[in-house]
Amino acid sequence: MTRTVTATLAYARKHVRFGWWSLLAFLTLGFALEVLHGFKAQMYLDVSNETRRLMWTLAHAHGSLLSLIHVVFGICLRTIPELGTNNLRHTSLSLVAASILLPAGFFLGGVTFYSGDPGVGIVLVPIGAALLGVAVYLIADSAAGMNGSQKSTRAAETKRRN
Repeated sequence: MTRTVTATLAYARKHVRFGWWSLLAFLTLGFALEVLHGFKAQMYLDVSNETRRLMWTLAHAHGSLLSLIHVVFGICLRTIPELGTNNLRHTSLSLVAASILLPAGFFLGGVTFYSGDPGVGIVLVPIGAALLGVAVYLIADSAAGMNGSQKSTRAAETKRRN
């Protein structure tokens, strides 16, 4: 096995592991929000705390979705190692950072808020969203390059057969 494939498989394991553990964390957050709702906690359900409820719900939803994206990305790297040939380190770092910053920004924005506006923690959200955009672009770019390499591989195989 080449060093590139070995490194790609290591990234695949990392993202699957990160995805499942972060999914557990964000599902636990969702459970905690349900408990707050079930016990009618005023700090969560009071009309004046609508911003907190929205921000924490967004943190839970974005975190859970990004966790699943990690699992899918890890599985894709495992099944199609060529997907990880372009900028895999940058893609991985961007995806992990986005998965931390985006939900953290929503959560921190709901911890303290001012007259219906989220707290200063919300500043992490656009940074996390930009990093997510970078990661998705790098994955899409790698997938586009992979398509071209598959065509050339098929052409070379056809020439060898003839």
